[in-house]
Amino acid sequence: MLIIPIKDGENIDRALKRYKRKFDKTGVVRQLRSRQQFTKPSVVRRAQIQKAAYVQGLKDALES
Repeated sequence: MLIIPIKDGENIDRALKRYKRKFDKTGVVRQLRSRQQFTKPSVVRRAQIQKAAYVQGLKDALES
């Protein structure tokens, strides 16, 4: 359960925005969507390798 403390005089829109951001960081929706269909372990591993290569490329670009 997510708890968002609302400060005195805080706008409800701002608190709602904090709630949505916190909810996105938990990854509940992403996990739910990934569980709706089966993905082969080889496909999952390939995606992980591609993501790692992409991140490494970004880090290399920053260093250069």
